[in-house]
Amino acid sequence: MGQSRRQRIGLSVEDLWDLFVGPVSNATVNTTVAATPVPASSLIPPPPLYYSPFPTGQQNPAAMKNQSWSFPSNFFWGVASAAYQVEGAVKAEGRGPSVWDVFTHRVTDFIVGNATGDIADNQYYLYKQDIARIAALGVPYYSFSISWSRVFPFGRGEVNEQALLHYDDLINTCLEYNVQPIVTLYHWDLPLYLQNLYGGWLDESYTDIVNDYVEYARVVFSRYGNKVQHWFTFNEPIVFCGEYPYPENYFKATSVPVKQQPYVCGHNFLLAHGQAYRLAKSMGINGTVSFKNNGAYRIPLTNSSADALATQRAWDFNEGWFANPVFINGDYPQYLKEYVSDFLPEFTAEQKAMINGSADIFAEDAYTAQFYFAPSNTIEACVANTSDPLYPGCFNTTYTYSDQDGGWNIGPAADPAAPWLHKTSDWLPAFLHYIQDTWKPREGVAITEFGFGEPFEELKTIRADILSDPIRSSYYHDYLEGVLIALSEGVNVVGTIAWSIFDNLEWAEGYSVKFGMQYVNFTTQERFYKASFFEYVNMFKTYQQGSNLTIA
Repeated sequence: MGQSRRQRIGLSVEDLWDLFVGPVSNATVNTTVAATPVPASSLIPPPPLYYSPFPTGQQNPAAMKNQSWSFPSNFFWGVASAAYQVEGAVKAEGRGPSVWDVFTHRVTDFIVGNATGDIADNQYYLYKQDIARIAALGVPYYSFSISWSRVFPFGRGEVNEQALLHYDDLINTCLEYNVQPIVTLYHWDLPLYLQNLYGGWLDESYTDIVNDYVEYARVVFSRYGNKVQHWFTFNEPIVFCGEYPYPENYFKATSVPVKQQPYVCGHNFLLAHGQAYRLAKSMGINGTVSFKNNGAYRIPLTNSSADALATQRAWDFNEGWFANPVFINGDYPQYLKEYVSDFLPEFTAEQKAMINGSADIFAEDAYTAQFYFAPSNTIEACVANTSDPLYPGCFNTTYTYSDQDGGWNIGPAADPAAPWLHKTSDWLPAFLHYIQDTWKPREGVAITEFGFGEPFEELKTIRADILSDPIRSSYYHDYLEGVLIALSEGVNVVGTIAWSIFDNLEWAEGYSVKFGMQYVNFTTQERFYKASFFEYVNMFKTYQQGSNLTIA
């Protein structure tokens, strides 16, 4: 009865927008814009990377190049974005709504300032200029995501050819400028129809969402195949699964208990990722195929056995949640499995074999580090009490050293709208060693996002002040030095991708925090390089083997 009623209703894409989202905003520019040359004056690095012949008299202590450090010649590096955060044009050319269109339009105060992605950076029409701008700085890779609900407006069923033609040209434009595209298939923007049809990633059949995603992956792999050197099936499952439970009364109700929802989502993710990886390999995709994990380096606050255990539990409930199945044995790590075995189905032997080994590189969105310590009432008491606020992980966190170590911050804090982020580049080599030693990826480790929210940048009104971002510049410089240290110590780091290409919609924080290496005037949609972009590029100009990098 339910299925036949759904068929009789016969919703169109326009109906989805009208019934579940409502009116959207449109940009003034709504056709693809041709690129224009980047003015030479825009490509002049800031002091101290460059001083003009006049005026003279500046003095700056020169930092000597460490001759023992280098990035390999095949080390890939670039900048990143994600579809909903930058594209805009949310209803253009047949795109269906995603759950994020509902979050931003219908759920009051879910987003800071009730901002939306309706226009964002309008990259759907301005991508040619955006690619020209990064190419002018010599950036060799651009990492972006494809919108599932553009390609399949309902998440399944009929393919939207207009969307594929758009991404055809986006990829071809990258190649025209000698910028290699890196493609993520899913960066959180679940087609709304699938959430309302069977609960989206909360699908308890563990088949519908998997099959729909894999069919979407098949269409995209078939279309772009070997034009792409690096594919990522998903971005940060810890985060998009952690969005569950969704706000009530905006989506189809689910019977999955609130505490269990992230883990049902995660189970579906592993099945979908594993199948998509095997599909790509069966289709002869030559590029690497992986997923992007995320988190932070996890450090025991003290040398107590309790803090060591708390830290291990934190690994198991974070990176290990997905890394252990994919890189070790096809199944969940110990402490997570003790919790989820009560309600998740056991992976079959065939599923374990499919999931295990389903990533060529370990891709980590590795922004920061954090201290971990045991709950005050002990880990054992927490595990035994399902109402404990720290249950089921049963670990505590802090960004400050212990009192006996002075209580200092682990590193300079980012913007208050990103309280989870501190500059912790001194911990990066240890983090990279941990990844390599623990999960032993066969083709190396890639840092697929890292970046910094310059404190209080939103409050600045003078453009020159905005473009001078000293903490972000220091973050990129010191972070890449940390990568160089790890490389010199034998860690097989194969690439870094900086977040982000420019200021954008930072999800629930809206436009209140800025991670961009380019400033965007959201009224005029003009882009301007920040000092940090030049600092990032200069590190590769200085240290990459065989580099003949010039800013053109």
